[in-house]
Amino acid sequence: MLLLERVPEFRIPEVKPAIELVRGKRFQKMSPRTRHSLLQGRLLIALAMWAKDRGDVGPEWRFYLLPPSEKPSSLVPDVAYVSHGRLAPDESDERERPQFAPDIAVEVLSPSDRLSLLETKIELYLGNGSTLVVVVDPTRRTVRMVDAGGDRTFAAPAVARSDAFPDFDIDVTALFEGIV
Repeated sequence: MLLLERVPEFRIPEVKPAIELVRGKRFQKMSPRTRHSLLQGRLLIALAMWAKDRGDVGPEWRFYLLPPSEKPSSLVPDVAYVSHGRLAPDESDERERPQFAPDIAVEVLSPSDRLSLLETKIELYLGNGSTLVVVVDPTRRTVRMVDAGGDRTFAAPAVARSDAFPDFDIDVTALFEGIV
């Protein structure tokens, strides 16, 4: 039996939009609007093209986190990348319901997102296995990259890069091109 099956907080209803559990408290994600959806799609494609044979990339992928001495969390990043070495090779529950944060977590901000909740999620990602958290702000048209080496925000015409994955970058101009 998986550890998470013994955690009552992880009995999260599978609804759309998804419900996230952040340190024991439930928050329903906002239903994506056009701009959010378009950016999510572009980021999914960019990350998948970069990842190729390195790992798996997916949208709205649920991760279960049990940090020591903290209440449980279950996060659903807009886009996630997990290297092959971290995922179970079969279709086991360990693969389908990973109990760690993705290597790269991407969050596209929605108008109703609270900054304090976002910062808590970034802390949870980085503290539970993520190497990089990418935050895209459609209103400010920026890309923020947070890793162990720092926290940097990029705007056009910059190319967003992180020391954690120096060969993965996001052309900020191209990301927002044609998106109102």
